[in-house]
Amino acid sequence: MDTDVIVVGAGPTGLLLAGELRLAGAEVVVLEQLPAPTGQSRGLGFTARAMETFDQRGLLAAVGGLEHSPMGHFGGLLFDYTVLEDCHFGARGVPQAQTEAALEQWAGELGADIRRGWAVRRLHDNGADISVTALVAGDEKTLRAKYLVGCDGGQSVVRKLAGFEFPGTAGTLGMYLADVVGCDIKPRPFGERLAGGMVMAMPLGSGVDRVVACEHGTPVVERGVEVGFAELAAAWERITGESIAHGRADWASSFSDATRQASEYRRGRVFLAGDAAHIHLPAGGQGLSTGVQDAANLGWKLGAVVRGLAEPELLDTYHAERHPVGARLLDNTRVQGMLYITGTEADPLRALFTELIAYDDTKRYLAGTVSGLDIKYSSDPQAHPLQGRRIPPRPLRTATGTITTTELLHPARGVLLDLAADSTLHAVAEPWRDRVTVVTATLEQRRGLEDVTAVLIRPDGYLAWVADDHRDTTALTAALRRWFGPADGVPRTAQASATEAPR
Repeated sequence: MDTDVIVVGAGPTGLLLAGELRLAGAEVVVLEQLPAPTGQSRGLGFTARAMETFDQRGLLAAVGGLEHSPMGHFGGLLFDYTVLEDCHFGARGVPQAQTEAALEQWAGELGADIRRGWAVRRLHDNGADISVTALVAGDEKTLRAKYLVGCDGGQSVVRKLAGFEFPGTAGTLGMYLADVVGCDIKPRPFGERLAGGMVMAMPLGSGVDRVVACEHGTPVVERGVEVGFAELAAAWERITGESIAHGRADWASSFSDATRQASEYRRGRVFLAGDAAHIHLPAGGQGLSTGVQDAANLGWKLGAVVRGLAEPELLDTYHAERHPVGARLLDNTRVQGMLYITGTEADPLRALFTELIAYDDTKRYLAGTVSGLDIKYSSDPQAHPLQGRRIPPRPLRTATGTITTTELLHPARGVLLDLAADSTLHAVAEPWRDRVTVVTATLEQRRGLEDVTAVLIRPDGYLAWVADDHRDTTALTAALRRWFGPADGVPRTAQASATEAPR
């Protein structure tokens, strides 16, 4: 066995996953077909929940996600996201290349083995392990691992080689994207709908503008066909009446409104995450954001299983939790596309949404959907209403000083947060002390956690158990076993294999 996990793809999803696996104690090799980062940044930010995900590992300053605005949009319709508690539209103006560089440095410092110039060609899952064959400088090399995760984008080689179904709808409209130099372009950060289509422009500094042109009737650009600046400039002039032909593009690309999702996120020892699992119209920075949340969900679980600290069944919760999130992402981006890039036939829909968005309840719903702050994994009607939701960022006062709920998660361990100084909780969690940290604290801001006396927080920041009667420990024990394995740290499967007669 060469490593515990092979991750294919060194984008934000793959790099965050690599770091998460290392924090969980797993060995990981990242294979990336490109010999070096391109420096291009299709993404320029991420959502509020993705910001929290980075912050949970102390990465927010490194990736540059500190600038955000209360104002956001849904399909180009502007409104104030702070109507939802702790919410904003997300980080803006953060080039994806900057995010990737920060994540690569972090994962590398944690011990991830990142190999560039490895183009995956074959894989084989024999049930006991998985082998991956890649082309490296003209030669084939093969690695074996316990698990493989495809984080290799919308055209995922892993997805195709492993035989995942990828149903959905093909693109109907081609759109252009470029970073343009040498033009004084009017900012249109949330896009502007005109008679001929939708355009967007955002200054990036140093005379560079990010430009998007979505002209009605533009055919989808076939994969592999290069897009030049001339096509974008011509579309921009037809839509706006303004010429940018005197400028140049640092790079130009195209995209479409194609919408697809893998029917399953796991097949045997192969997993999919990020764009390999779901593609959609870019809207609100949700693609990168959903990908890194896929990685945050999978990383600690996969790490626990490969280390023998949790049952393999824990891995089934990855699809169960993240596939519905991906499906909802596809739904909301399709609706946004109808509002954003279609013609006059969608005017009644826009008029209806304009009326609805005046209501605070509608704003809360849409802000929660785009930001990712309304994700809830638990569907148990008997559970506390907060179970399955993320722990909101709150300051805490402990015996040793002040800390935030976010900082508690930096080591990527489970946290039992005791808000009632109850020694019983400590005794219950003691058998899991190698996986769960117990913290006694006082909340300095109760907002959103009123009447809560204790919570069990998963490494990804979601609440596995919530109590308003902290003396009820039966459900706490069950949650500890479900999410962090047996109390002795040895799963039944590992015990069984250890007692098998040698062959």
